[in-house]
Amino acid sequence: MLKEFKDFAMKGNVLDMAIGVVIGAAFGKIVDSLVKDLIMPVISLMTDGVDFNNMFTVLRVGSTPGPYATVEAATKAGALTFNYGVFINTVVTFIIVAFAVFLLVKAYNATKKAEPPPAPPATPEDVVLLREIR
Repeated sequence: MLKEFKDFAMKGNVLDMAIGVVIGAAFGKIVDSLVKDLIMPVISLMTDGVDFNNMFTVLRVGSTPGPYATVEAATKAGALTFNYGVFINTVVTFIIVAFAVFLLVKAYNATKKAEPPPAPPATPEDVVLLREIR
């Protein structure tokens, strides 16, 4: 059973998948930073300074009554919040990741252009000679 597991774990597909997961995690951090640090501040600027990370609705007041300025303050007070601003950030992140993956797949497919089928092999001389005799 140990040998079977070793054979399975050492297959190329499993190793490729593991590498893809590690690279995907790193790529996710880059995209997350892109959204949080570059895109959302610009969107916030266009919407008169709205901070999407702190857009929330209090569902249940915590031990310290509100109003709460940030999601973190509400969480520290023990309030139950509906964080729709964080959801908006997550959706924007997903759209960027999906678009980046689309561009990668499109670039990969462009390198794999369909090659024309090979020309049929030349007819052997004896077959050509038999056709001429006929």
